[in-house]
Amino acid sequence: MNKKFARLTVICAAAGMMLLSGCGKNDSSNAGTTVDNSGNASQVAEVADAKIGENAFIITLYPEYAPITCENFEKLVKEGFYDGLTFHRIVDGFMAQGGDPDGTGAGGSDQEIKGEFSSNGVDNKLSHTDGVVSMARSQAPDSASSQFFICYGNQSFLDGNYAAFGKVTEGMNVVESFTTVERKMNGMGEAAVPMTPVVMEKVTMLEDDSDGNPRVQVIMKDFPLKK
Repeated sequence: MNKKFARLTVICAAAGMMLLSGCGKNDSSNAGTTVDNSGNASQVAEVADAKIGENAFIITLYPEYAPITCENFEKLVKEGFYDGLTFHRIVDGFMAQGGDPDGTGAGGSDQEIKGEFSSNGVDNKLSHTDGVVSMARSQAPDSASSQFFICYGNQSFLDGNYAAFGKVTEGMNVVESFTTVERKMNGMGEAAVPMTPVVMEKVTMLEDDSDGNPRVQVIMKDFPLKK
């Protein structure tokens, strides 16, 4: 197997069916808690002293749950790593996955990081609910590098097996609009591969929110938005 492919992220073919051995729905003791971002969108917009554009969204990072993951993500953002990369896998009702420099799901950055989730010995209580951002990985628990995914709806069955580290706190409608792009089937039988590239034009750090959490702005290249 290609070494790069061994690091790639293959999370789930569809909600409820895991492609990785030993993964599945967790019981209530593993489910974790959801971060309450009620009212947070207006707060972060005020801190930024500007409103984001209609083709952009903001990810708030939560180092209290996954410090290594947040540090790695912030490092890549500051290096401009994500500029021009795509969301290569978009699955209705499940998630949008991106951050692969190869655009195939088989690539990543040079550095792999520790998987910050309970099955890997880390007490990460951030649940995979709507808009939550998490790291994709291979079967190896410490194989995540640059690829990440954003949840559509409640995917809490992923809790304990993937490192959730942030949440889309503004512009989730833009992320949801990815599903309006025509897609073809991938090797897992999902209608997931965009026929028109869904491109992150510019990804930058913003000022921290009012609670001191780092924030990332993702500006997308133009494509039709869901009304």
